[in-house]
Amino acid sequence: MRRVFADTYYWVALTDPREPRHSDALAAGRSLGSDPVVTTEPVLIEFLNFFSEQGSHWRGRALAMIGTIAASTQIEVLPYEPEGTFQQGLLLYAARPDKGYSLTDCIAMQAMRDLEIYEILTNDQHFAQEGFVLLLP
Repeated sequence: MRRVFADTYYWVALTDPREPRHSDALAAGRSLGSDPVVTTEPVLIEFLNFFSEQGSHWRGRALAMIGTIAASTQIEVLPYEPEGTFQQGLLLYAARPDKGYSLTDCIAMQAMRDLEIYEILTNDQHFAQEGFVLLLP
């Protein structure tokens, strides 16, 4: 069964029609059909942080998206586990001193590898550098 990973950029573009790739994010989501989507709690933290200072309207929209994600049977949110998740991400972060990868991205990359997920809903070239297929290039 095909599973895809959803990065922060996807959730932002899906939530905010002002984003240049909003229609692409909508189309990508529709194209998945019943394929499951995986994301992580750190990705959702980064998503909420993105909207944190954009006013109550956008904070409300971000919270509504979190509610939609939580209620979906098609979306799996991997929990943040300090003993495992953080340490695995930190190892990749330390191993790539020449890259601009965020710790959130490193955690996502490690989760994707662990779950053998190779496609990601993002336009973040850092994932392409690690060999993943961007679904919003």
